[in-house]
Amino acid sequence: MSSGNALEWFKSSYSGSEGGQCLEVAYEPATIHIRDSKADAPTAPRITVAPQAWAAFLAW
Repeated sequence: MSSGNALEWFKSSYSGSEGGQCLEVAYEPATIHIRDSKADAPTAPRITVAPQAWAAFLAW
C-alpha cells in the first residue's frame, strides 16, 4: 500500500456464498495485492505481485 490510501478489496465472482476458501484482490497501478478473504483486515498478511505476474497467473 504505497500510497497510504485504503485499498479496495474484492472477491472473485466465482466465489460462492458458503464461506469456503476464497481470495480477495486489490489493484494498484504497479502492484496487485492478494489475501485470504477470511483475514482480519487491515492487519492480514498479503502477497504482492507485479501486474505482469498476476496476468500470467490468470492466463495459466
